[in-house]
Amino acid sequence: MIYFDNSATTYPKPQSVIQATAMALDTCANPGRGTHPLSMNAALELFECRKATAEMFGASPERVIFTPGATYALNMAIHAASSVEGAILISDLEHNAVLRPALASGREVRVFSSALGFEGEERTAAILASVNRLAEDAALLVVTAASNICGAVMPISELGAYCRERGILFIVDGAQAGGIYDINVERDNIDVLCLPSHKGLYGPMGCGMMILGEGVSLPTFVHGGSGVDSRSHTMPEYPPERYEAGTLPVPVIVGLRRGIEFVKRRTVERIYANESRLARLLSDSLINMGARVYAPHLDGGIVLFNVDGFSSEELAAKLAKMGICVRAGLHCAPLAHDTLGSDGAVRASFSVWNTEAEVHQFCGALCKIKRR
Repeated sequence: MIYFDNSATTYPKPQSVIQATAMALDTCANPGRGTHPLSMNAALELFECRKATAEMFGASPERVIFTPGATYALNMAIHAASSVEGAILISDLEHNAVLRPALASGREVRVFSSALGFEGEERTAAILASVNRLAEDAALLVVTAASNICGAVMPISELGAYCRERGILFIVDGAQAGGIYDINVERDNIDVLCLPSHKGLYGPMGCGMMILGEGVSLPTFVHGGSGVDSRSHTMPEYPPERYEAGTLPVPVIVGLRRGIEFVKRRTVERIYANESRLARLLSDSLINMGARVYAPHLDGGIVLFNVDGFSSEELAAKLAKMGICVRAGLHCAPLAHDTLGSDGAVRASFSVWNTEAEVHQFCGALCKIKRR
């Protein structure tokens, strides 16, 4: 099998992740709900994962909040900031995990350009100019660090500096960037960074994180037991317990820590370089075959394309029968597809496990499908 659907979830998971997740079912109980060894062991494992996450993303361990997923974290961040009046700025590449909660918030939503027709510093300047035209009375700017359908990367550091100077809350969707690109909450002036466990961090599905910048305090989004100050009618005042109501998915978090350690050993620089190299190879090969590749000049480990004579769903189904896993359609990002001029396409996305040989096999399979 060739697995090119890593933007949905990385596969396979490192053995260290699988083993640690299974081990936690046998060695961990409910953290913060007892002083017995199993509860204390779970609490220690959670802290070690917070610490590993904080070190990777430039934050404090206590400001790493575990959530049911990145989408949930984005909802928490966007809706919890509802007490601040003003519009929400989002880019034209956003996933529905940003677009839908932004629209559901009842605020005015303004869409700025990702300026895909430019490159380098010119593109950054064009993005900032587009933001500036829409920024009057804006309260939040929510942006993907990297597109989930193409290789577009947003200038997070520059946008963070812009927002910090103007008092705009800066929320970053790191779903496609965590573990692949260098993101630092403090350096990049990020107020809230939202991440999943199961993509570039190579952890299991079922967990996400909302990482708060220093000094950022949001209203609570969920309420319930936290294991702290049970007689109080309100959630605790300080993170992480303030935002973590109920029992956390301890085995998933234990596995996530091992995934982060796996990425640290590989380094994000090497991971990014490998994925970009494979994406360029596939993009060039597809163009030579006559396929339409969207935004082929961009780096990153994702290639979006269509082949004349086939719908994206039909092509993905034919590839699946040949043992090749890709994803077709709109990828929960219709806004981004509109920006690229696509009404659905095939997405191939890479991980540390993929090779040039697999890219060549993939292109060979496409040639067979076209001949038939």
